[in-house]
Parts: sequence; structure tokens; C-alpha cells
Amino acid sequence: MERKEIESLFARAREIKALVVGDLMLDEYLWGRAERISPEAPVQVVDITREDMRLGGAGNVINNLVALGCQVGVCSVIGGDDNGTMLRHAFSGKGVDVSGLFEDLERTTSKKTRVLAANQQIVRIDRESREPLGAEFESCVIAYLQAQVKNYDVVLVSDYLKGVLTHRVLASLVESCRRAGVPVVVDPKGNDYAKYRGATILTPNRKEAEIASHIPIRDEASLVGAGTSLLHDLALDGLLVTRSEQGMSLFLKDGSIDHIPTVAREVFDVTGAGDTVLAVLGLALACGLGFGEASRLANVAAGIAVGKVGTSTVSPAEIINEVSHSHRDSNTKIKNLDVLSVIIDEEKRKGKRVVFTNGCFDLLHAGHVKYLQKARTFGDLLVLGLNSDASVRRLKGERRPLIGETERAHILAALDCIDYVVIFDEETPLRLIETLKPLVLVKGGDYTPDGVVGKDVVESYGGRVELVEFVDGKSTTNIIEKILQTYG
Repeated sequence: MERKEIESLFARAREIKALVVGDLMLDEYLWGRAERISPEAPVQVVDITREDMRLGGAGNVINNLVALGCQVGVCSVIGGDDNGTMLRHAFSGKGVDVSGLFEDLERTTSKKTRVLAANQQIVRIDRESREPLGAEFESCVIAYLQAQVKNYDVVLVSDYLKGVLTHRVLASLVESCRRAGVPVVVDPKGNDYAKYRGATILTPNRKEAEIASHIPIRDEASLVGAGTSLLHDLALDGLLVTRSEQGMSLFLKDGSIDHIPTVAREVFDVTGAGDTVLAVLGLALACGLGFGEASRLANVAAGIAVGKVGTSTVSPAEIINEVSHSHRDSNTKIKNLDVLSVIIDEEKRKGKRVVFTNGCFDLLHAGHVKYLQKARTFGDLLVLGLNSDASVRRLKGERRPLIGETERAHILAALDCIDYVVIFDEETPLRLIETLKPLVLVKGGDYTPDGVVGKDVVESYGGRVELVEFVDGKSTTNIIEKILQTYG
């Protein structure tokens, strides 16, 4: 995926409603210095200097979805204790719908306390309940899911084997989602994967896939055997096996297998990386991406997550920047209109004067460059509306353009005088002008002011039209004729 497509995906994220079902917990981090040994026993003494409380388990999936901009709901069972109250308040403070959060006075809300020194974990202390839900709370959860899943775009299942996701709960959830056409994305645990049968896609790591398939994964052949076995035995649409430094492997029910290489990055902590994969994969599928593109985006996010200590979230900006490393120049300037409109609004708030021009720019030549450089002088940034291939054909005939829209966009974006490029499919740029509302609208000197599309729009809010003369003798048509004369 290109940067502009990922930006558009995250722009749509705020419209996506995601329901997270699973085991909730608190992750407590105690940071300190370990510089001496206890006189009471041969153990380190940690002087605590900082404390941090975070949402863990399914809560970290919710954290990631909120950071990605989604509307989020949660369905789970917590204990009637202070930790349960803390979880509920934390979710409410993030705008999460907690109407599916049930309180069982007999359960202990999960809390994991990690003691760290010099960025190394010294010890972990767990307080939790692990027994399966009783029939009463099973029925509460099932009734809620049957009534609510149709109101969501995707359901994410985060299983930490703490008893919430019983066979009965999962079977009912999968059936309800299949009936409503809502994808179910599962981060599984344990050795009994039969309870996930019929889900849309599972995201086990390599060791989990080994255990569930009963096939030791030693090479690509055994990996394929394990993945294919799980995919078919569980009637899944897809299976994404995460393989640490070896990347990910995506198995689809049509028989295709896609091995996705990892993004090279220093690893500090793998805690919560699976939660990040689940959140990004679920969001991408909800936005309409295919399994392949969604998995590659999740792979990028996972690479960012392991570079952080503790259960951490990954932001859209971090993912976009990571994707842009291989497209550092022109790709960062090419935007879809939905993303560009937000950027331009922000630039205007900073007092920037926005200039807009448009054209086909097929076979870029010196006349184009001089025109664009002059246009840039009328303001602080220049937005170029570029006719799509289909639009060019309608305007100039079936033999044009000579260069495709993607290539034209990248060539133009490489010019310093252009700040942003947006491709449009209509015959005129009126929709772009109405959306972006530039202060200055620039056209070539072969136009008259009254013949400029968008003139009335720009002048209605105090903007103006500027006409720029083209360099004599410089045109795409002349270049084509010269080529034909010389080489024809």
C-alpha cells in the first residue's frame, strides 16, 4: 500500500465501530534501580522510582483501537473489586462503550505486576481468576453479543485463557457474527482451537500454531502443513501466523500462502505486540482491505510495537511514517482528497496562503516547470490537482496520456515548488476547489478570468484568480511531433 492509501484508511477509522470481547486485565509496572543484594536472601533489592498502570490483555487491544481512532465497545466479565472499578473508569474515560461489561462479585479482576530495573524485567506477580464463567454470566454475555454484534463493523476476540471466552460464548459469538456479516478476528490461546471454529481469521504465533496443530514447525514445509491444517480443520477464511523475526505467514482458504517479511527493527519488548496485530488487522478488514494488505499493515505495526517497552499502543502517524521510509520524497506529497482536506485546513489555521492549480501535465517539460514555479510564488504552498488517466482520455482523446497518472504524480511531486498532489477523475477540478478552498486559483494565460472553473467559488470567500503565461513553443504536442519527425 502507498502512503496516501494508508492515510485515507486512518481517516476512515473514526467511522469504524469495533467490539472487543475477551479477558481484561491491568498491567502494573514498577520501575527502579537494582544496585544491591538483600541481606535476607540472595535476591536483588529494587529501589522503585516510578510506577505505571496500563490496560492489559483485551484492554490493550482497546487501547490500540482508540489510538487508531476507532469507536470501541467492550464485552467481558470483571471482578467486583477495586481493580475492576479502575478498569471500568479507564474505559469510560477513553470513550469506550462499557454497556457490555459485567461484574461478577466472585471473580478477581486480573492484575499483573512487573518489576523492572535497567529495562529488564526482574519478576512478575499475578493476581487473577482463571475458572470459566458460570452459567449466569455466560448467558449475560451471550445475550449481549446476540443483540449487539450487528451494530459493529468488526469483532475482535482477545483470549488470555482467564475464563471469559468459554466454548458456549465463542460458538454463539461466531454464529451471530456470521449471520450479521461481521468479521471475527481472533488472537487465540491454548491447545484447544475447536472453540474458534468458523471465525474469519486467527492470529496465532508460531509456537501457538505448533501446539494447536500438533505439528512441530521446523521449516517452511512444516509451517505450511501446520497452517493449512488449522485453516481447513477450523473452517476459517484466513490464518495469520506471526513468526517473530521471520515475519508473518498468511494462509487463505483459496489455497494461497503469503510469507510477509519482518520489518527490521531493534526489539525491546514483545509484550502486547499480538494485541497491536489484532487491532490493526481488524481495523484494516473493517475498512475493506483484503487479507493480504491488512496483514502487511499489521506487520508494520507489530514492528513498531516491539520497539517499545511494555504494553504500548501504535499510532497512525507512526505507521504512516514507517511505511514512508521507502518513499521518503514524492510519496509523502501525494494525497487523497479526504486526507488532504484535513491537512489544508490545518495549514490555513497556521496562516498559510494556499495556491491551487490543475492540469494533465503529460510529458513534463520546461514550460510546465516554469508555470508551476510561478504559481508557487502567489502563496505559501501549492496544491496541484492532477487529471487521472480516464479524465485525460476524455479531454485529449484515447491516445493520451502517454504517461500514467501514478508516474505523472510522482514526477510532479518531486518538484520543490509543489507541496501536494491530488489526482481527480472529473473533467474539471471544481470538487477539489470547493473542498480545499484555496486563496489563489492559478490557470494558464490561454484562459480568460471568466473562463476559469472555480472562479466564482474562490472569489465568494475573498480569494482571487491569477493567470500565468506559458513559455512560447513549449508543449507536449510539440514534443510528440518532434519525436515523430525524428524517429518516425
